[in-house]
Amino acid sequence: MSLKLYDKKRNFKDTSEPKGRLKKQTDKRLVFVVQRHKASHLHYDFRLEMDGVLKSWAVPKGPSLNPSDKRLAMMVEDHPYDYKDFSGVIPEGNYGAGIVEIWDEGYYSDMDESDYDSAVKKLKAGLAAGNLKFKMFGKKLKGEFALVRLKKAEENSWLLIKHRDAFAVDEAYDSEADTPKNSPINKWLKENGKPVKKKIAKPEKEKESTSADVPEKKMEHFIPAMLAQTGEQAFDDEDWIFEIKWDGYRAIAELDKKEVKLYSRNGLVFNEKYPAVIHALKKLNINAVVDGEVTVLNEEGLPDFQKLQHYSDYQNYPIVYNVFDILYHNGEDITGWPLTDRKELLKKLLKMGDIIKFSDHIETYGTAFFKAIEERKMEGVMAKRANSLYYPGKRTADWLKIKHTVTEEAIIAGFTEPTGSRKYLGALVLAVRRGNQLVYAGHTGTGFDEAKLKEVYEILKPITTKTSPFKGKVKTNTPVTWVKPQLVCEVKFTEITKDGKFRHPVFLHLREDKEPEDVTMQNQLREGGEPDKKFQRNKKEGADKPLIKRGRDAVLKAGEHNIVITNKDKIYFPESGITKLQVAEYYDAVSKFILPYLKNRPESLKRSPNGINGQSFYHKDAGDEAPEYADTFEVSSSGNKTINYIVCNNKATLLYLANLGCIEMNPWHSTTQHPDHPDYFILDIDPSEENTLPQIVDAALAVKEVLDKIGATSYIKTSGATGLHIYVPTAAKYTYDQVKEFAHIVCSYAQQLVPDFTTLERNIKKRGSHRIYLDYLQNNPGQTIASVYSLRPKAGATVSTPLEWKEVNHELRLDAFTIHNVLERIKTKGDLFKGVLGKGIDMMKCLKKLNKL
Repeated sequence: MSLKLYDKKRNFKDTSEPKGRLKKQTDKRLVFVVQRHKASHLHYDFRLEMDGVLKSWAVPKGPSLNPSDKRLAMMVEDHPYDYKDFSGVIPEGNYGAGIVEIWDEGYYSDMDESDYDSAVKKLKAGLAAGNLKFKMFGKKLKGEFALVRLKKAEENSWLLIKHRDAFAVDEAYDSEADTPKNSPINKWLKENGKPVKKKIAKPEKEKESTSADVPEKKMEHFIPAMLAQTGEQAFDDEDWIFEIKWDGYRAIAELDKKEVKLYSRNGLVFNEKYPAVIHALKKLNINAVVDGEVTVLNEEGLPDFQKLQHYSDYQNYPIVYNVFDILYHNGEDITGWPLTDRKELLKKLLKMGDIIKFSDHIETYGTAFFKAIEERKMEGVMAKRANSLYYPGKRTADWLKIKHTVTEEAIIAGFTEPTGSRKYLGALVLAVRRGNQLVYAGHTGTGFDEAKLKEVYEILKPITTKTSPFKGKVKTNTPVTWVKPQLVCEVKFTEITKDGKFRHPVFLHLREDKEPEDVTMQNQLREGGEPDKKFQRNKKEGADKPLIKRGRDAVLKAGEHNIVITNKDKIYFPESGITKLQVAEYYDAVSKFILPYLKNRPESLKRSPNGINGQSFYHKDAGDEAPEYADTFEVSSSGNKTINYIVCNNKATLLYLANLGCIEMNPWHSTTQHPDHPDYFILDIDPSEENTLPQIVDAALAVKEVLDKIGATSYIKTSGATGLHIYVPTAAKYTYDQVKEFAHIVCSYAQQLVPDFTTLERNIKKRGSHRIYLDYLQNNPGQTIASVYSLRPKAGATVSTPLEWKEVNHELRLDAFTIHNVLERIKTKGDLFKGVLGKGIDMMKCLKKLNKL
């Protein structure tokens, strides 16, 4: 293994880091170390010994002992074996400047704990395959882990995952909470306030970056970028090519063998902001002017504009300059060449690495390409006429930007006063240009957390003015502070109203790379002032009913709200062909029955945007981006952070969640009025692989037998998967700890009735494949389980359905209740579950009866 890159990045006269030397093998155990590293951004360096060096990954959030956490791990250059003992200060001006301390250390092996030579062979094979599995024997990290390379991301993007074993935890795990308060880094920060002493003074003329970390220096002479018009929808055409639309900063690079200039479409200098890109461009050693987009990749290997905008805090994330065009070569102006000829030359000139990438394209098949981009949750597609010329600074129909999310830029004209506990500002007043005038385009108060509110407020405060930029009066709920119309932000929204306002705009971020002059009504309306088809209204069906947009979206009515269901024909259940729209229509139809069980309960969103066979993820902190009709509930979590949950109190919110890809609904057991006191407790009859249906039924009946004997009313529903859920109402009279302990006692008695095939052992390996787990641990604060009447992401589109106890027999079929028949069942039997929200049991009386059993 080579340590040349490691050595090249360091000045060993200035840093005390060990020089790059291969380890001479002495002992027969492989070591690991995890170092906590406070540079511009706090992160963890995860290092495994292999072939005489330390294979290294930067883990921004630190390792986790919770198997549900998939922590991004960016593979970096190999480090010398001696680095395992390094801690201390890396002086400013050096690579990785900051403070390093050892967070955990020990040794590791392959999964079979083989002898040294066999273990090394297996581990190297796993590393090469991008699926490295190993056991750790550290002070904090113990048991089985895996490093898995992300297939569709950059080669250095991996995930660090804890396997479920005896050392795994189910509660939230925070590496910071597992760090002593008097650790070297924490002591230094407390005493000094900064990670390192400055050794290199900044030039006197250098300006401090804004809090949004965007350069203010502008070039006097620069080449403006060619601009695109907005396209309605993807299309196929053999005369066009199709590229990825990158979510970043547009950047022109002027290169010669002596100097590199990198700047935005409006001439803002990027050289000092992105030194890694400048360094990579210099290594190209060419004389050219190229056009591209700077992006920063997130944990999923996808462009993340927020991290790019605050890049100084995210320098451990990969930065990429995606180059898609060339304007000059060796002093020759080639903007008059056809686009495909320019790209062919560009591809030959670029020496691609981790930072410089050629932004390739496909020909003809734009529709399929758009669908693939959409499935990857990227911003959209650039459609370009294959023979188009390059017109600097011009917006032309030869280039079209086609987005799958509806976003636009807006000028910030002012901000309203905050209300309640909110700080800094209430909402931003938005504007666009129509000719030489500014026109009001609505206002947005969503999309902010407190840090973002403070950041935007501090940027706006110096440019406040007493004069409104509008001719007429603007109606707002609270007084407005006007600002000079100098700043542009980007918002996402559902539609544009007939009078030209954004409906349900959500603030995304500031766009300091965009000029207010560019934000015209042409971005929202077609040339000639006619509304874009995708935002037209159906006059016959009422002013608030937009037409289906782009032919791919649909609209469902929820009271006064029109809920857009995007990509309506996307298949969510491949075996049965059920689409996203059918899922939304089910929730529309069942809303009367499911909403009582969701009302005032925070939701942990389990999103499956690509259907049941696609990757799903939990999205708790979703309230900041919620539309105005959705209620939210803020909860304090570890590290002084807050989670803003969505609360589903109406049909509009229910359909909004369905559009987000929430196939199932997962509410808390308690409400926002009594968050620490659940309205019921749940006993989950959770079978293992080899359990039979009669055993599942008998286990549930054993629980009911215990509950009946102690006078506890109970209700039962299918899980929608393989098990059954038994609910016991408590009417919020007891705490989570009290009901959990009571549930434990009930399960203990029930287990004694059917001991041959039930257990209270949660660990899957220990309980084996033939025992049903009587799960009482579903009763923790913040715990969620699929709601009654909720769809489940299972083949057949099963629904978690309430049962009459007489139906719980050996003839029961757990997969019998689906999206196709549950509504008819409800019409016939009514709501069998409504007693769950009724009178609660008297737990003390029940306990007294338990003692007599």
